[in-house]
Amino acid sequence: MIKVVFSDQDLKAIDYERFHHPIPRVQRRMEVLWLKSQGLPHKQIAKISGACDNAVTKYLRLYRQGGLDEIRKVNFHRPQSELEKYSDSIEQHFRENPVANIAQAAAEIERLTGIRRSKTQVGVFLKKLGMKYRKVGSVPAGADLEAQEEFKKKTLNQE
Repeated sequence: MIKVVFSDQDLKAIDYERFHHPIPRVQRRMEVLWLKSQGLPHKQIAKISGACDNAVTKYLRLYRQGGLDEIRKVNFHRPQSELEKYSDSIEQHFRENPVANIAQAAAEIERLTGIRRSKTQVGVFLKKLGMKYRKVGSVPAGADLEAQEEFKKKTLNQE
């Protein structure tokens, strides 16, 4: 059992932020601290707050080490693609030289950067750059303009 002493000022902040903090993870941490301040055992705190026993212990240790500032810190791991450092040059290249499909885009990216990615990853990367797939239609070859004009005149006269 971890012994924690809460100041009146911290208790007010905990009580408010357990419902009003913009990050739900921090709200849960504040709820754990609030329940601890009410004298509940760790098992019961875990059951009520929805956190596991280890998380309850972790949150209490965080509070002891750094106070509420430590509880409010949330470090999300967001891995970045190796292609990010080439994003400007890739975008410029594709704006000047559009490709017909993702497979061609993947080949061009590999040629430009030396980094090979799957079609799915290339599609996600290009979407992040603001590019999207455009469906194109075919233009009929050898259209007879005179016949079209005659057809238009017939249909207009019938109406």
